[in-house]
Amino acid sequence: MDQQNRKGNPMALLPIGVFLLIFIGTGVLMGDFYSMPAIVGFLIALLVAFLQNRKLNFSEKFAVVARGVGDENIIIMCLIFLVAGGFSGSVTAAGGVESVVNLGLSILPGKIAVVGLFIIGCFISVSMGTSMGTIAVLAPIAAEISGKTGFALPVCISAVCCGAMFGDNLSMISDTTIAAVRTQGCEMKDKFKANFFIVLPAAILTMIILFALTMQGDFEITEALPYNIFKVVPYMIVLFGALIGINVFVVLISGIAASLVVGVFTGTIPLSQIFTAVGGGVTGMYDITVISITVACIISLVKENGGVDFILNLIRSKIRSRKGGQLGIAALASLVDISTANNTVAIVMAGPIAREISEEFDISPVRSASLLDIFTSVFQGLIPYGAQLLSAAAFTGLTPFDIIPYMFYPVLMAVSALCFIAFRKDRKEKKEQQGQEE
Repeated sequence: MDQQNRKGNPMALLPIGVFLLIFIGTGVLMGDFYSMPAIVGFLIALLVAFLQNRKLNFSEKFAVVARGVGDENIIIMCLIFLVAGGFSGSVTAAGGVESVVNLGLSILPGKIAVVGLFIIGCFISVSMGTSMGTIAVLAPIAAEISGKTGFALPVCISAVCCGAMFGDNLSMISDTTIAAVRTQGCEMKDKFKANFFIVLPAAILTMIILFALTMQGDFEITEALPYNIFKVVPYMIVLFGALIGINVFVVLISGIAASLVVGVFTGTIPLSQIFTAVGGGVTGMYDITVISITVACIISLVKENGGVDFILNLIRSKIRSRKGGQLGIAALASLVDISTANNTVAIVMAGPIAREISEEFDISPVRSASLLDIFTSVFQGLIPYGAQLLSAAAFTGLTPFDIIPYMFYPVLMAVSALCFIAFRKDRKEKKEQQGQEE
């Protein structure tokens, strides 16, 4: 049957509804949205999906699931997760994070200490590919700067969180970027470039606002800040290698090798522990890899049962333009992230549906991937029950509600992305316009 004539089945979305009900309900009842592992909720949702659609027996349903998990993008995404984890583990063990922080603090003038926290947070999060790791590294430094300058601690820690969210949706080794690129079927370097120009205005405005809030202060670092420039090299290899278009596996493996060489020669990684350093990072990615596989199973059955068709028809009834389709992807990403409090999981869940929307409304995969990554990060940086703000609050003795009023970057990022939807043509629109002119 032609896809346009398929009305879809709203009941096919029941597994997703069950997951959200269990996950959100447990979080509200326990007062902790991380009290129940997400994978448990997804396994329950998968069971519900298997119990639906009596027209297929269990063997046929397993075949549907196998085809979904065996999709090229799912397999590549999971493999990249694991290799990215290996790089993160090896470069951290080599002392790269500490060197990057100390180098940044040594270079930046004391008068822009809070702006400096944001800039260093941006660089570390882009280099490490993790907002949580960035917050863990910089939160104690933010507290120290607050104590010595007299600036409100929420302002200082918000600068760190804003910087962390900058790289969370931009880094080429971030799990969110990997998920967005693979689910939408585009090149990582293309997504990075498109994403960068969308968020750059937000980053510049954030620096201006932070400078205006703290321009009367000063902060002088008196203690020694040792750093080794060679420990920064692995980050540079990964960053520039990905930018010039080298295969992501080659880039990450090169980064792992460089990290291990630097770590061994500088004495931070004993030769006998080089494999342990890599393995520790790989195991840290097991959760998101297993979740991605399980979600792929659920979405396969949801799609087979007509759930995706129902969503597409619902969107078609409300939206009839390319810009409207982009707004639909933005809204979908935002709602799923608010519901799951995990932007990577949100992208894995929303990604297949977003791809259907992008194909339906002729939106370029690059633009679709950027919107998915941006809008999940927007709300991940604003929800008080998200891991980022909860972590920042725990490190500083604040509450997430103390920090949220100063989270300028996620709000400005949303505004910037909406302006790009409204006024900036994406790649497909430009090609069509050029073809018409010719």
